[in-house]
Amino acid sequence: MGPFRAASAITSGLPPGAARGEIVMHWNTVRPIAAIAGYAALCCLAISPGRASAAELLKARLAQNLGPISGLAIVAKSKGIFEKNGLDITVSNFTSGKQCLDTVIGGGADIATTAEAPVTASAMANQPIAFVAGMEYSDLKTVVAAKAGVKTKADLRGKRIGFTAGTGSEVYTATLLKSAGLTPKDVTLVNLRPQEMLPALAAGSIDAIDTWEPHIANAKKALSETVAELDTTGTYSETFNIVVTRPYLDANPALVEKFIASLIDAEVWMKAHPDEAITVVADAVGMKRDDLAPIWADYVYRVRLDDRLIEILKTHSAWRLESGNHPPGAVMPDFSKVVVAEPLKKVDPARVTLSWK
Repeated sequence: MGPFRAASAITSGLPPGAARGEIVMHWNTVRPIAAIAGYAALCCLAISPGRASAAELLKARLAQNLGPISGLAIVAKSKGIFEKNGLDITVSNFTSGKQCLDTVIGGGADIATTAEAPVTASAMANQPIAFVAGMEYSDLKTVVAAKAGVKTKADLRGKRIGFTAGTGSEVYTATLLKSAGLTPKDVTLVNLRPQEMLPALAAGSIDAIDTWEPHIANAKKALSETVAELDTTGTYSETFNIVVTRPYLDANPALVEKFIASLIDAEVWMKAHPDEAITVVADAVGMKRDDLAPIWADYVYRVRLDDRLIEILKTHSAWRLESGNHPPGAVMPDFSKVVVAEPLKKVDPARVTLSWK
């Protein structure tokens, strides 16, 4: 049971009127040694009710994209929610979900926070992955150099665009170009890591960047009037999700359920304490609070498995098949075998609204 649900009492059996954690001893009827032992035991319970001892915590390694998109996992770790749900989570931070999932598949971590792009690549490669929950979605965006003269999507023709291959940035870029009546041949695509985009834009080696927050906000703040955000509203929403390997899930179902329960508890806490949540996430990812606050509403945090997630996975897979960006012989994955709803159903069945049978 999560830390934000009803806590079980520890005072069962105490005399009427005894407060929670209060110890009532009748020294005239209990031998001193027994009384002291009982007192010590009850004190231990009173100190940390509902919290497992270090020896009882289930251990797991989380590969986490260190950005606001991982907000739920960041809060669960920062606020001790994992521990309250019986978990000892060791976190390794990366700059993309692709790195996170690659690390899990390679055995370097147990749980990944990742977008849909690495998921579809792994599914098409027949990797034994299990997509157990979505936890966030947000729109990807484009920032252009003011001197490039880009006012509309169609103005991207002939421009040099920074993107990150193998991530949602790549699909967003393809979708953006298609919506503008352009093809990849009409532009110069430059594969960059998100943290490399701002320096490249500042140096003038590229004209635009296609990526996720907070890199967009960082570029706008650092480069000020020399850049502008292009209106691409509704072009592509990237999801951020929890993925493990199927063998790991089969061997650790209770742990995965506790992990999902922790994310739900973090979601509840974040909605109840939005101002503090911004501070916690900003501190964790190395942002100034004043930089994160204006874009906080762009991050939609909710633990769920729904048809929107499946549609995004299918859209991404269709793009891979159409563009040739897939392993030889790949076909549209059967996502009913990739998405595993049982752990979330056991924790909170109302959050699973998949239409398939």
